[in-house]
Amino acid sequence: MKIINVVGARPNFMKIAPIIDALNDQGQVVHLLVHTGQHYDQRMSQAFFEDLGLPRPDIDLEVGSGSHAQQTAAVMVEFEKVLLREKPDWVVVVGDVNSTLACALTAKKLGIKVAHVEAGLRSRDMSMPEEINRLCTDAISDALFTTDCFADENLAREGVPARKVHFVGNVMIDTLLKHRDRARELGTYSRFGLEPGMYVAMTMHRPGNVDNRETLEGILMALERVSRDIPILFPIHPRTAKMIERFGLSGYVLPHGGDGVKPRFGVWTTEPLGYLDFLNVNMHSRMVLTDSGGLQEETSVLGVPCVTMRPNTERPVTCEMGTNVLVGNDPAKIEEAVRARLVFKPRECATPPLWDGRAGARIVAKLMELGGS
Repeated sequence: MKIINVVGARPNFMKIAPIIDALNDQGQVVHLLVHTGQHYDQRMSQAFFEDLGLPRPDIDLEVGSGSHAQQTAAVMVEFEKVLLREKPDWVVVVGDVNSTLACALTAKKLGIKVAHVEAGLRSRDMSMPEEINRLCTDAISDALFTTDCFADENLAREGVPARKVHFVGNVMIDTLLKHRDRARELGTYSRFGLEPGMYVAMTMHRPGNVDNRETLEGILMALERVSRDIPILFPIHPRTAKMIERFGLSGYVLPHGGDGVKPRFGVWTTEPLGYLDFLNVNMHSRMVLTDSGGLQEETSVLGVPCVTMRPNTERPVTCEMGTNVLVGNDPAKIEEAVRARLVFKPRECATPPLWDGRAGARIVAKLMELGGS
């Protein structure tokens, strides 16, 4: 049996790594790793591959950036060539980026079976490109691997046959558990002059938060007020950095050189961090402020309070069982929630079922059971 695993952007790397590990352990499957090149920051991509112990991609499509249509089309054109040459039995796609949908569509039209990892997640917000990618990918996939009961229920409501749906757990948590001890010892936070539990870690990149000047300025103003009490470390996404510069809002943030100088107060930006460094910063923070999906899951397992600057989430289990709370992007609500979480004592979180570090192994075992073409 031959399997092609697809990654396109950094969040995919953490999700595919446990599957590749399990395929290597299984030993009876030919498998290739295809990187579409959707994420164009090669330095950061390489850092993630090294942190996670991933092999260099067997094939790099190098499609780069562009509009959603341009990027999706470019991936489809180049991936079709790979499929015609390699003739795999399965294409495994993860997550919800443009590459996920593009490669699933291309494979399905060539009669190749598609497995979708993280199937069934729903925000019910059709303004999010990721939601469209999720819905379309799930609709055509032959095997749908889910992370929690909410995902199973979503697929059942949408009429997906139960025989296609396989509850396996969360591959993101496989990666976290594998690297947690190593990341804990790095002391990355100290490079920024920070002490455990004495800072807020932050990420923000979604268009709804950063593409409108008024919205972005309101968020930054709220964070600047909070940061008078506790420093905020903000590894800044290139998209967010570009919009802050374009809108003339650089006065709200302070660049941190990472030289160990202790930041007193303020929102301190730094370059994006590799997986292990970022995990170290998050696990030692007082709380995490984000609009990311994966961080909602990671903080829930780590027991770190999380404030999510979104009106909805495709990961409701992190609010039901974890430490996550949704606040949207209203500045007053963000400030109120952050201040409340600063004194919040994380309860003992009930880890969702099967978030135990074995999701990758379950996926590979099911693919072996389902067999080739």
